[in-house]
Amino acid sequence: MCGILGLFTPGNPEPVARHRLAAMAEALVHRGPDDEGFFTAPGIGLGFRRLAIVDLAAGNQPVFSADGTVVSVCNGEIYNHGELRAELERRGHRFRTRADTEVLPALYQEYGPEFAARMNGQFAFAVYDLTRRRLVLGRDHVGIAPLFLADTAEGLVFGSEIKALLRHPAVPRRVDLTGLDQILTFPGPVSPRTLFEGVESLEPGTVLVVESSGARRRSVYWDLDYPEAGAIDDSRPADSWVEELDAALRQAVRYRLQADVPVGAYLSGGLDSSLIAAIAADLTPGERRQTFSITFRDGRIDESPHQRLMARRLGSLHHETAVGPEQIHAHLADIVRHAEAPLRESYNACSLILSGMVRERGLKVVLTGEGADELFGGYVGYRLDQHRETDADPADLDALLESQLRQRLWGDAGFFYEKNYLAAAEIKRALYSPAVAARFPGFDCLDRPPVDVARLAGRHAFHKRSYLDFKLRMADHLLADHGDRVAFANGVEARYPFLDIGVIEVARRIPPALMVHGGEEKHLLKRLARRYLPPEIVERKKFSFVAPSSAALLRHGVPLVEELLSPERIRRDGYFDPGTVERLKRLHREPGRDLNQTFEDDLLMVVLTFGLFLDAFDLPAFGGTAAPQPQPADAGADMEADW
Repeated sequence: MCGILGLFTPGNPEPVARHRLAAMAEALVHRGPDDEGFFTAPGIGLGFRRLAIVDLAAGNQPVFSADGTVVSVCNGEIYNHGELRAELERRGHRFRTRADTEVLPALYQEYGPEFAARMNGQFAFAVYDLTRRRLVLGRDHVGIAPLFLADTAEGLVFGSEIKALLRHPAVPRRVDLTGLDQILTFPGPVSPRTLFEGVESLEPGTVLVVESSGARRRSVYWDLDYPEAGAIDDSRPADSWVEELDAALRQAVRYRLQADVPVGAYLSGGLDSSLIAAIAADLTPGERRQTFSITFRDGRIDESPHQRLMARRLGSLHHETAVGPEQIHAHLADIVRHAEAPLRESYNACSLILSGMVRERGLKVVLTGEGADELFGGYVGYRLDQHRETDADPADLDALLESQLRQRLWGDAGFFYEKNYLAAAEIKRALYSPAVAARFPGFDCLDRPPVDVARLAGRHAFHKRSYLDFKLRMADHLLADHGDRVAFANGVEARYPFLDIGVIEVARRIPPALMVHGGEEKHLLKRLARRYLPPEIVERKKFSFVAPSSAALLRHGVPLVEELLSPERIRRDGYFDPGTVERLKRLHREPGRDLNQTFEDDLLMVVLTFGLFLDAFDLPAFGGTAAPQPQPADAGADMEADW
């Protein structure tokens, strides 16, 4: 994977200025340190930063169709490119490299803008049709690869990270209050929202077509579609599902071992990453793979015995690094700058340290176990749904109001997802400064459903929760700030076999009764895992990957933390209430106090990292105006003039 960027000014007879593209590309060097490429034509400019993984000698971009009429850039991996290439060659298309992304122009020519549905991979792309002067932007099924957009007076600006967009002088620097409210409410922001007003994230599984006239058409080519509860097929024996899932997961890992560079693996000590690493080892006997783990000095959250057990079992060359509060606060500013948003937890720092270890050992690609919890019922909520009371007490007004809110949000008054949102809204109002709270009705993220409620209607409670985890937790949080950003911060590509479209297709048909069975979470996945893993890994109680909370950072007495949470700083920024922040600080400093990060929101971590977010992107205090940003000087006399 790499970094892409571009500017589209429909109707403009002049090519986009190359120095504009170069300035944007400079902001993405960490995503693609190996090479760069540009394309300009009337009204269009495309840029690319390369992390060389497949066809190292000839795989740079942009790439063109054989007749030169279609050009594309792509951040990602097309895992089924071999099958697609063979199909396209039978239809008369010709290719000059082995690079997977070279199939994009031919796919567009053969199938039109809807071609994305044929790809299996993790990708964000821009395809430009020079004949029609049409731009097609797209993002993979589940949102592994990011793509951001901003409309300006000059035209549409897009890129793999918001940093690239901010290099364009017409993209504003203002906080999106609804995006902030989403972070305080859900696990992260929800596409198309970002933390930057005027900048949106293209939704997963979506294609945007922009014509030369400026007309736009946005279409969803894929969404997680669970069967209605009455259509679930529960007639098949469990072993039959295990066989089908095993075949799909092995193919997913096989796809993700495609590379002209070595591929490593993360080992958290839990079921998911261990299973992926074990399947990879089974598929490549005799190959000694490198594995990577984070350990904690705090024994309550340390998993090193299970990590080392798996490394011995795999015979891998294992690397680990111990992390404590001092390492977390040392990386706080970095993780916020790469996430391009404030954060609810500090474990992004651990992910950043992990990818740094991978790069230090000379690797560019690593396998991870992300996605299994959301598909196979790995969170406690899936188990609790089996015992939850669904009817509100008619005498309890708060419960009735909460049920009405759930009806609006999820289409089901009895479905509980994560928290009581009415109570959470009151806490948020107290946390916001009076000036911000006065505007709360205008930016309240619960004013409308954050997902397509039709996808929840008539579904089993397990499938409702899985769909919401995909939409509210996976794409814009776990795959974004916890995955893509902190991996590419060190020029490392993370790959996610559990999120292979073939694996998802199997998982969505498995009956919920096999997912959580007899009070056991991920029951069916564990049945499969017993083929590959020792019982110490399969049978262990789920251990959430957490890192030190804001309470731990406060007790550590870090000067930066104290300054960011000081009444003077909170008052100057103007977004939060200094008195409420002080009460939270006193609460977190109580002896023995720590958060249960599975069930409690670390609001103070959001406030802390929001201050770092304002600093990282020169964003204004509430009610203020961002200072003009200096623009990069022209790169040389041979560059095109500005439009």
